[in-house]
Amino acid sequence: MTRISDLPSLIGQEVGVSRWIHVDQARIDAFAKTTEDEQFIHIDPERASQTPLGGTIAHGFLTLSLASAMNYDALEPLEGFVMGFNYGLDRLRFITPVRAGSNIRGRFRLLSADDKGADASGRRWLLKYEITVEIEGSDKPALIAEWLGMQVVAPSPNP
Repeated sequence: MTRISDLPSLIGQEVGVSRWIHVDQARIDAFAKTTEDEQFIHIDPERASQTPLGGTIAHGFLTLSLASAMNYDALEPLEGFVMGFNYGLDRLRFITPVRAGSNIRGRFRLLSADDKGADASGRRWLLKYEITVEIEGSDKPALIAEWLGMQVVAPSPNP
């Protein structure tokens, strides 16, 4: 657990690195079917091999969607954590395609932590992270984003 009192000293710091996640063709195919984005560069290895990509690639949004798993893997919740919500993205850039068969992981740097007050569910903290999704063996990342998450923590017993 991350203590709320430690948040100011963590701003600007790398606060977590996830495990490697394997992005194979089966995962790409399942995402294509779920999202109805079945462009050949994702699902047809033979045809995709004839392009400059040299083979199939993961959808950018598949790579981004794995940030949730990376988050759970790499980041400790705030002390008193009750629940969390995706709050959005301020910036997102897809830098390098993730080829089928690659491994990716996320690096998280805390950019800001804002106390948004309390309601009946608890005190709300808006945390902004820079996430860089690395591709194993590549000098360039798959994506870089500023990701906002709202964490709700239990009200303090001592107001």
